[in-house]
Amino acid sequence: METKRTLVIGASGQVGTELTAALRNQYGVDAIIASDIHPDEKLQKQGPFELLNVLDKPRLEAIIDQYQIDTIYHLAALLSATGEKNPPLAWDLNCNGLLNVLNVMRDKGLKQLFWPSTIAVFGPHTPREETPQFCVMDPNTMYGLTKLVGERLCEYYFEKYGVDVRSIRYPGLIGWKSAPGGGTTDYAVHIFYAALQTGEYTCFLSEDTRLPMMHMEDAIRATIDLMHADASRLTIRSSYNISGCSFTPRELSNIIKESLPDFVIKYEPDYRQAIADSWPQSIDDNIAQNDWDWKPKYNTAKLTEDMLIHIREMLAEKA
Repeated sequence: METKRTLVIGASGQVGTELTAALRNQYGVDAIIASDIHPDEKLQKQGPFELLNVLDKPRLEAIIDQYQIDTIYHLAALLSATGEKNPPLAWDLNCNGLLNVLNVMRDKGLKQLFWPSTIAVFGPHTPREETPQFCVMDPNTMYGLTKLVGERLCEYYFEKYGVDVRSIRYPGLIGWKSAPGGGTTDYAVHIFYAALQTGEYTCFLSEDTRLPMMHMEDAIRATIDLMHADASRLTIRSSYNISGCSFTPRELSNIIKESLPDFVIKYEPDYRQAIADSWPQSIDDNIAQNDWDWKPKYNTAKLTEDMLIHIREMLAEKA
């Protein structure tokens, strides 16, 4: 397999932590340069690490030149719930940060860019069930707005300048290796810790709020598979719909109760409920299936089993 010199921007985040590890397993530690705006002691011990604010374009260019980077995974962003607390920062980081990366890709002739979009690009007038690849997109959060702008930028830079940019609209991501980063679907990670630690959880979404979700392992595999896909097969250069599973907090808690019968869940919806209500309930990902053979491995039951097993092991190690 061809060796790549890869920069991961936002490597300390929920996706970045696991993606960096997966890429290093595949390409070797020294071939993957992790970067983040904050120091990360764990990442610094594991391999090359650089402090980087993606809004600092000269610093970005210096790192690319220093390590002779040819591929970038640009993950740095403010997510939905966090972005609503600071809309100007969300716009600046999510839009101008991406623009910096796209311009560097173009100007330096780098090979490939991965940039994640999200189901937050959809909105209240989007079809909510089996949301298609192409449809009305009227996001009503700053996060969704910035990601929709990002999708248009990515396709523009591909069409205008030939930048080989590839993207996925991530649903809610559920993993046990790293903490979530301030999104509307974070309950689906927190609930497992609460179930095992205290036996009860207060959910910030209503019991019947159905949202698309995905095990982090599937998300990482989808990301790397898309980057490996033959460019001639790819028909989407904005961002691909992909689907894992969809469930409500009540459905998830009922599956958890099969293993932990005494688990109790309460519901106190907050400002995140309005965000969730504007998002799809399920996703049509036929184009991803056709273009690069995408297929998830985890359904809701398998995801729940995996989360409970690994989080129980983690808590036992810390005890």
